[in-house]
Amino acid sequence: MSGAGDRDDRARIFLRYALALLYAGIGLVHLARPDLLMPIMPDWVPAPRRVILATGLCEIAGALGLMHPRPRPAAALGLALYAACVYPANLKHALEHVPVPGIPDTWWYHGPRLAFQPVLIWAALYAGGLTDWPFRRAR
Repeated sequence: MSGAGDRDDRARIFLRYALALLYAGIGLVHLARPDLLMPIMPDWVPAPRRVILATGLCEIAGALGLMHPRPRPAAALGLALYAACVYPANLKHALEHVPVPGIPDTWWYHGPRLAFQPVLIWAALYAGGLTDWPFRRAR
């Protein structure tokens, strides 16, 4: 008989694969086309090209880490922190209408992207088993 625990496990597994694909893909873009992202980097970020390349490596490492039990919690925490840290670049992109080829400059794109960032943070923590909220009651 299938119970809530089975659904919970399936949801975590689905999120792990989805996040791993998302972050591996984004990481590859960061490594292959860092100049695409340079315009959205806030001015206060030191060595922005190196930061873009480093974040690409971190995204790929996080994606790989999510898929293995031992590094999963650290990978999940790292991806959650990453999602929080890129928020200033997403804000700059939206508020300053910075053109990026292939990405629309409209609030139909920026609004959901900015609103969804906290969901990505939660998804990483949930997929990594660092939180059960809101699905499990406190013990």
